[in-house]
Amino acid sequence: MPLSDAERAALDAEYNLRAAVPEHLSYFARYEAASGALRARRRGRLDLAYGATPRQAIDLFLPDARDAPLLAFIHGGYWQSRDRKDFSFVAEPWLDRGVAVALIGYELAPAVRMDAIVKQVRTGLAWLHRHAPSHGGDPARLFVAGHSAGGHLAAMALATDWRRFGLPEDVIKGVATISGVFDLEPIRLCYLNEVVGLDPDEAHRNSPIHLPLYGPCPVTVAVGELETRAFHEQSRTFAARLERADWPCELVVQPGVDHFGIVMSMADADAPVVRALARQMGRLDLR
Repeated sequence: MPLSDAERAALDAEYNLRAAVPEHLSYFARYEAASGALRARRRGRLDLAYGATPRQAIDLFLPDARDAPLLAFIHGGYWQSRDRKDFSFVAEPWLDRGVAVALIGYELAPAVRMDAIVKQVRTGLAWLHRHAPSHGGDPARLFVAGHSAGGHLAAMALATDWRRFGLPEDVIKGVATISGVFDLEPIRLCYLNEVVGLDPDEAHRNSPIHLPLYGPCPVTVAVGELETRAFHEQSRTFAARLERADWPCELVVQPGVDHFGIVMSMADADAPVVRALARQMGRLDLR
């Protein structure tokens, strides 16, 4: 049944994050400045192609040690904006602690549909696993994190039968979903669908809340204290889904941050979401 005008307006407000955080442009400027500074001073192998277009590529930042654990990060932007290079800064806490960080890019809506975006990220993760040894990474220690739309895509990695890619079912050793969207039906019903273009079946088959999960591993479900009610509900519901399936899950409500601030905190080794990922990896030396 279609939403009333009042229901649609309320739903739009819950998911209109730029309106909810008027200072969002200052965050975007900070992302870009911090990422440019990191690329200038850290060793990276940029634009490693896993697909046919420039966005289907990976930026890989490497520690000095070889056979490093790998953290794959998937950026947000509601599947329709931003770029992997805007988020290079998330590598900051990890490189001195011997962890490689891979930023995975993907094509954006409306040029491609959600099915294609999910497939591309899965292909990028499979590429990273297969090619990790030649770049100094350890494919047996692959962790995934993502923010916002990237949190959704990281959760979709859990809803992937990796054996269909010729990989072990437990290829992913841990996941952190940060301010993620796990049920796409509200996206289909709100203003965002004017660009994303979901139909009911596509929304359902790309909603990890409804899908079988494979290869149980530790999962951190993180959300900022100052985020909208809808994002808190999405996170609580997905964490409960994991707990019902007996997956190891930690729900982290990070104090004092909004939707855009929580990802900025990924540059801080003391941020709760970074500490939770460090626990997954056994990298408790993060300071």
